[in-house]
Amino acid sequence: MSLFRTKSVERSIADTDAPGFQLKKSLTALDLTVFGVGVVIGAGIFTLTGRAAHEVAGPAILVSFVVAAIACGLAALCYAEFASTVPVSGSAYTFSYASLGELFAWIIGWDLILEMFLGASVVAQGWSAYLGTLMEQLGVAIPSAIGHGGTVDVMAVLLVVVLGAIITFGIKESLRVNLVLVAVKLFIVLFVIVAGALFVDPANWSPFVPEEAPREMATGLSQPLLQFFSGMEPTAFGVGGVLAGAALVFFAFIGFDVVATTAEETRNPQRDMPIGIIASLIICTLLYCAVALVVTGMVPFGELDPNAALANAFAFHGQVWMATLISAGAVAGLTTVVMTLMIGATRIIFAMSRDALLPMGLAKVHPRLRTPWVISIIVTAVVALTAGLTPVGVLEEMVNIGTLSAFVMVAVGVIVLRRKRPDLRRAFRVPLNPWLPAVSALVSLYLMLNLTVETWLRFLVWLMVGLVVYFAYSRKRSRLAQPGYADFALPHVISPEPDRAGKNPHS
Repeated sequence: MSLFRTKSVERSIADTDAPGFQLKKSLTALDLTVFGVGVVIGAGIFTLTGRAAHEVAGPAILVSFVVAAIACGLAALCYAEFASTVPVSGSAYTFSYASLGELFAWIIGWDLILEMFLGASVVAQGWSAYLGTLMEQLGVAIPSAIGHGGTVDVMAVLLVVVLGAIITFGIKESLRVNLVLVAVKLFIVLFVIVAGALFVDPANWSPFVPEEAPREMATGLSQPLLQFFSGMEPTAFGVGGVLAGAALVFFAFIGFDVVATTAEETRNPQRDMPIGIIASLIICTLLYCAVALVVTGMVPFGELDPNAALANAFAFHGQVWMATLISAGAVAGLTTVVMTLMIGATRIIFAMSRDALLPMGLAKVHPRLRTPWVISIIVTAVVALTAGLTPVGVLEEMVNIGTLSAFVMVAVGVIVLRRKRPDLRRAFRVPLNPWLPAVSALVSLYLMLNLTVETWLRFLVWLMVGLVVYFAYSRKRSRLAQPGYADFALPHVISPEPDRAGKNPHS
């Protein structure tokens, strides 16, 4: 009954073939890359870049994005090693179960459920707001009673229900819809970059790193935890502003970790998982840097609108029609984000239910569709109700703290599993172990400390609720606690090498 009992990699992989719990293996490296780009690139590319440049970094926001990308890249390397070594649904939950033990796995799984439920709900509301703006620009206004800000956000609910039906129908079908929407989103982003480049004035990039200046200091529960304990006064611009900008835009990259939740549905996870995770992060970094260059080159950073920087940058040059195109890009972009987060939530709950930490009946896979249909329906209902009825805006930072806590656990888990199981075949290895994973964990922990005191308090309350559920229900019902569930080793299922045709022999 140890709190730190681990579920071996062999046992985890063997469970993927258990009757009634088998998911359809159909995803390729391209699917995973599109999946990652779909969840990372949202409306933030049109707003966050300008806000960070205006408030803290100036034109040096480009450097902030590079620093944030390096920090995210460290986490991505850790995810790539784990996802290719343990190709099982559940992402950080499953990785922690194999390395750190059941209690840590439960905590991370519990946090990820909150992250993805809240993330999908928040983004669905954002989608509704952008849809209202787009329709208004097209001359067909959505009635305020059923749109964003109404008593019930009907448009957000409809989006979630439609996407829920798609993900229940099949993962490959979901990815086809995602591919079309990502293509539309990328076309609009690239068009905006090319069109914006025509209005760039290089003089707006000087000075590239503006002189350091004091920044307004938050107080009470709204101040960062690090500031609360240290009393440090935040600065804008200068080197400090570049680092503050990196901490701010880091959250624009969050989402690539959701790719790891589909490892069990990938044809050749040993090869395709690292490609999908790392390629999506590289593509997103290039797009963010290009938008940062364009928006700071179009308008002096001091005159950027922090709420709608890119749209107003075009309006600054008399191109008001571009605001409509940007709204269309945001609608397409946010649709893929909601879908991806909902898929991630279903796979986390599926993995936890299959391990009996949540009711096992939830994890049953539909015999024809080969999807966890019961969980998909539950996730759809919860996200729809939350998005439609709850003012979730104040809880947005909860998404970030859940993700960052998972980053810390995965980085530490890579170090631990290397020491505990050096015999495992690893298709992808984080270089310079244990130093790079340790740096990744420290960076994520530092970013967690930059979240507000109230976010930490809410996080601790959610954690306490999770621990009550674990000790009252999950600990005794866990499959690892059952005498008949021996944790065995199967050498032939340890990260098998692909055959000459490039296929996983166990897919």
